[in-house]
Parts: sequence; structure tokens; C-alpha cells
Amino acid sequence: MSIIGNGKRYGEHKFPTEKDFEDDVVSSSKVLFGTSTIYINAKKKIESKSLGGTIPDAFFFDFSDPADTQFYIVEVELSRHRFFEHIFPQVTKFFAFFKNKKQQKALVDKLFAVIDTDNSLKGEFKKYLGQAEIYKFLSDIVDSSQNILLVADGVIAELPEIMDTYTDTWGKMVRYLEVKKYVNGGDTIYSITPDFETLQYTEIVGEPADEEVEEIERPKYSEEYHLDGVSAFSKEIYNRIKIIAFNVDKTLVFNPQKYYISIKANKNIAFIIIRNKKVRFIVMMPEEEIRRCIKRYPVASLSAPVQGFYNGPCASVDMSNLDGVDELPALIQRMIEYNQAH
Repeated sequence: MSIIGNGKRYGEHKFPTEKDFEDDVVSSSKVLFGTSTIYINAKKKIESKSLGGTIPDAFFFDFSDPADTQFYIVEVELSRHRFFEHIFPQVTKFFAFFKNKKQQKALVDKLFAVIDTDNSLKGEFKKYLGQAEIYKFLSDIVDSSQNILLVADGVIAELPEIMDTYTDTWGKMVRYLEVKKYVNGGDTIYSITPDFETLQYTEIVGEPADEEVEEIERPKYSEEYHLDGVSAFSKEIYNRIKIIAFNVDKTLVFNPQKYYISIKANKNIAFIIIRNKKVRFIVMMPEEEIRRCIKRYPVASLSAPVQGFYNGPCASVDMSNLDGVDELPALIQRMIEYNQAH
């Protein structure tokens, strides 16, 4: 396969070994994932006992959304590897790690030691954290942002069925990125699917367009699915949103999907993403409209690719306390009015 770019034909580069692919991802991480990221090559930095006898390929921090920093355990795989003999057992080992507080603390200790003894790496973290303590940041992020990033050089055919079958592990925690490399002499082009900026919101077959697929074709997600394993505080915030929304308009529909719960009037007017310690309330109207209604919660701008994914102007109200819930009735009423007019 080849692609055309810059007036040249680029041929697909096939990685001869998994290590070649891993090394390429390490050296190109800022290109692949963006400049607001930190990619730590785990195999060179962390001994295997830190994760209960297994070691991933990398640890990855995504700071592109300052209000929603994400942490990933990274596994880089060649798509030609046998899924159930190689990829499935390797990724499955990481689920137990995220449930083991002792192993989590051991990893935080080791990561901190690595960062603290590497001035360049420490400087990268301080660029994003400012005066905040690196150790506390690591402890909080490993506890609250539990993602596994599977990077492959091609399609892994078994993944959609596995993610729909093991919804509480593969379905919730695994994010998949297909990276292909194309070369022409010394020039290189990468293709990345999906767009990395929308990774937290998309499943392999694609949402939200997939909401219209016949229900028999996909597992049924529920509120319980989204609330399982999150803090009591996040559950309380979600319940408050729901009560307030129904007080404004009893005809609103809360529609659980794989990575979010949408709120529908005549169409989707908001998306709720429930994290362990906060709730992201993504509102489908321009940011300036949202800011007119919301004064006591941070309103986070969303990138053009993310707004494109949601099919319209939007921004996120990040709720980690109950201080501003009395602002929600006016916001929800405005959401309904705006989307009826547009």
C-alpha cells in the first residue's frame, strides 16, 4: 500500500520486529501524540516487578487538555501477532495492576524516582505542573486515570468483539491506536487512526454515529456500567445533573453509550463522561454561551478535532465539586433553546 503526499508517493514501511516498531514509537512520540505529552520508555526505566511481574512498553502522560490529564500504560504490538496467544494475555495482565493499590504505589514510587533523577524529564513535568508536587500528581493520576493504550501497526480484527464482550475491562480501559508508517527515501509520513485527540471518546467502530446501529448488533450499556468503580462523589454529581435536567424538562432522554452518557432532546445536547473523581459535562453549544451560564466551574475549551467528533461547537464543564450545581438549571434550559434554534 502507498499514499501520496507533498507530490510524492510513499510506500508503507513494514516493521521487521516488534522492537523496531517500539523504538519508532518512542523516537516519534511527539509527532504521533502531540507536543503536550510525555512518553516514558518503560523497558529502559522500570523493572518488571513494579507491575507485578510484567512490564509494559511505556507509560504515557497526555497534558493536551489541562483540565483532563490522562495516564496510559502503553503496549506496542505488531498486528500480525496471534491475538489470543500474545496480545490478549499481555494486555489482560494490566487490569489486575489497576485494582492492586500496593502495586500502584510501587509504580508511583518508581516513576517518581526515575523523574526525580532525570533533570530533562523533571523539567518536562514541571512545565505542566508548575509548583504542584510531582509525587502527588503521579499518585492522583495513576489512581484516577486508568487507561491502557494499545498501539498496533495495522488492524487487529478481534478487538471490536473482545471490547464488546469484556465491557468492564477491555471495553472501559483499553484505547486502540493504529499507526502506519510510509517512507520515500529519507522522508516519512505517518497515518494515525483514530485521531489521537479524539482517542478518549471514540471506539473502534466509531461513535457517536454508531448510536443508530440496531441494538442487537452491540451490547447494551447502562448507567450502572458507567457508575461502576467510580467514587461516590462522581455518582452524586451525576445524580444531581439528572435530577436537575428532569426538573427543567421531563422529556429529556439519558442515553448510555460506550464512553459517555448522552442527553437527548430532539438531538444530542450534551455528553456526560464520568471519571473516578469528577464528571465532564460536554455541552453542545459555543463556549461563550456556556460561560454566560457557568461561573463557578472550570469551562474547558475543546480542540477542533474533538468538536468535529461531536459534530458541532462545544466545550466541557468540569465538575469536581457541588459548588456550582445551582447554575445548571439555567445552563440546561439554554442548551435546549440553543439546539432547538440550530
